[in-house]
Amino acid sequence: MNQNKSRTESQAVTEARRDRERREKTYRERALKMYPHVCGRCGREFSGKKLRELTVHHRDHNHDNNPPDGSNWELLCIYCHDNEHSRDLESEWQDGPDSSEESGSDFTHNPFAGLDQLLKKDK
Repeated sequence: MNQNKSRTESQAVTEARRDRERREKTYRERALKMYPHVCGRCGREFSGKKLRELTVHHRDHNHDNNPPDGSNWELLCIYCHDNEHSRDLESEWQDGPDSSEESGSDFTHNPFAGLDQLLKKDK
């Protein structure tokens, strides 16, 4: 019974991966036909074998939102795409963008504390 269950789970995972790859291939091909092969952030151009380094970024982060006009996509190189998603992860770790505004500041260290006294000593 465990063998059948693991086989079924394995088949489900394989099928889900296949579906994702099929879906990605479709919107990637459409995006590459619609947009110039340039990273929307750093401006690098891609062609030939390097074209595989150009990815499709979903602006709303919903990979199922693929409108025919491509309005939810932008082409980003793998480096800028990783950077885009790491910024999202970093913001999730924090309490959110409004929390620092409410409290005034999250920083407790002031590198210029006592600088006025040090400058007075030198004169």
